[in-house]
Amino acid sequence: MANDPDAKRLLWFVFAGSRGGLNRLKIIVILKKRPQNTNQLSKELGMDYKAIQHHIRVLEKNNLITGVGEKYGIMYFPSTFLQVNMETFEEIEGNLDKSK
Repeated sequence: MANDPDAKRLLWFVFAGSRGGLNRLKIIVILKKRPQNTNQLSKELGMDYKAIQHHIRVLEKNNLITGVGEKYGIMYFPSTFLQVNMETFEEIEGNLDKSK
């Protein structure tokens, strides 16, 4: 499943081809290190709580993160789908870092 062309297309769209992609990329980078909830992500990234909620919904809709828990205590983790395609994610991350 690694290097799946459909997964690669999805990841490029979510992180590089749509508005807010860079913020979603930053969220994933943080979640790779340690699971966090929406409030923790908001503080760490210095972003509005509502903006983080939006990006979390986009990432969940595209099966890139998984939430565990209830209400405000939901902790987010990279999904199994993303972990399987982590090589592609890191390729995109590297390309976006170069383009800054």
